Amino acid sequence: MMPRDTNAHGTIFGGVILSYIDQAGAIEARRQGLKFMVTVSMDKVVFHEPVFVGDLVSFWTETLRIGTTSITTKVVVEAIRSGDPSKRVTVTEAQVVYVNIGDDRKPAPIERVPASAY
Repeated sequence: MMPRDTNAHGTIFGGVILSYIDQAGAIEARRQGLKFMVTVSMDKVVFHEPVFVGDLVSFWTETLRIGTTSITTKVVVEAIRSGDPSKRVTVTEAQVVYVNIGDDRKPAPIERVPASAY
């Protein structure tokens, strides 16, 4: 993470992490068949540990539920501490719900993508 992403406490601003969580979850949703989507909610957001400048941050995703028009993803954020590369910690977790939308910008059924397509 970079200094421009810090808050007044010298740690990475939570809003920056939430933005990356949204992007990571959207990539997972796209892998499951959503083409055009909107973020509907972020639930169960937990900031376990701070993220510091210089940390190497990874975002891990999984699909929790696929409905008719929506997908719920889980995003786990891990950091490798810059001062101790052997230390990997879970820093944040969240569930994000995306809704597939059609050309009319209304919810549309999800067209599943075969696993071999990605």
